[in-house]
Amino acid sequence: MALTGADGFLGWHAQVLVRALGWPAPTLIGRADLADPAVTAGKLHGVDRVLHLAGVNRGTPQEVATGNTALAEALARALRRCAEPPKSVVYANSTQAGNGTPYGDSKAAAAAILAGAAGGCQLVDVHLPNLYGEHGRPFYNSVTATFCRLLADGGAPEVHDDRELDLVHVTDAAARLLDAPPTGTWDASMPALRIGVRALADRLADFAATYRGAEIPALPDRHDVRLFNTYRSHLFPTGCPMPLVRRSDHRGDLVETVRSRGAGQTFCSTSHPGVTRGSHFHLAKVERFAVLRGRAEIRLRRVGHRQVHRFPVGGENPVVVDMPTMWAHDITNTGDDELLTLFWTNELFDPARPDTCPEPVTEVPAAL
Repeated sequence: MALTGADGFLGWHAQVLVRALGWPAPTLIGRADLADPAVTAGKLHGVDRVLHLAGVNRGTPQEVATGNTALAEALARALRRCAEPPKSVVYANSTQAGNGTPYGDSKAAAAAILAGAAGGCQLVDVHLPNLYGEHGRPFYNSVTATFCRLLADGGAPEVHDDRELDLVHVTDAAARLLDAPPTGTWDASMPALRIGVRALADRLADFAATYRGAEIPALPDRHDVRLFNTYRSHLFPTGCPMPLVRRSDHRGDLVETVRSRGAGQTFCSTSHPGVTRGSHFHLAKVERFAVLRGRAEIRLRRVGHRQVHRFPVGGENPVVVDMPTMWAHDITNTGDDELLTLFWTNELFDPARPDTCPEPVTEVPAAL
């Protein structure tokens, strides 16, 4: 499989899902590659399919109009030149295609260009609605990312056009493009959240207000979980760790580690000195770590990135660290005594869909 637009919002999520599925890493085709038909044709040779995700969402009307068609034309030239072309070309189109705007018309034109160049390839033309999800680019990818960034910075969203939106989580869109098997937290049918812009701003503001005190808001459905995870992605790492209040008297100490307005599962573990637990990431699960006794280091790395964030924690100064989704994480006992750690997740563990994807934190694989 080959992939254009790998460094974009949808491209990164598609690669994370590929890694979660345990599939081979895709061949990446950058914009510099697309500028040279011979280079791109070489990368396409013998692959079963290519996902064309590269596009232009923002810019001047001229930049948007010409950008999407130019990218499609570049891929089309390479397809015509390829001796053994892919069996299918999967195109990340838009529900706005052909709506009379520079963006919509250029997306429709790009589909026509690819259809004309596909030859023996099958063109899979997937029309995607508004996407939201972790690490979206504010003021570019979606209004959801913009609202989350404003709230994370202590501001407040402003609503100028209160219209209805159909929001699809980007992992569901990636699952549709990848034709992923229905064995995980994703849903390739792309169930949409129908919500007004003002209602979206209010929901995210409620999440922010509740979470400010380390309390987990009510998360009654999958879109609430994913919207909350999207907001949390804009807080990390500056919002971690979160301190807890210790209440002490002659009997001992009391520390409230989890306040949640919904369901969840709590468990504890002990670890001998030097032992590391974790080394995985989650696509949707909200997970909290709290060290109750001993000393440890919690490490996190965004999937496909190289920077490792480290948080020294200990039972003497209780804090919580909530694992952002799509970040590999682990915890190591750095003390001389046994480590006691409390873990909390927002859902009961389902062995059929564990949402736990192996990934080392410090042995960094090739970047996405």
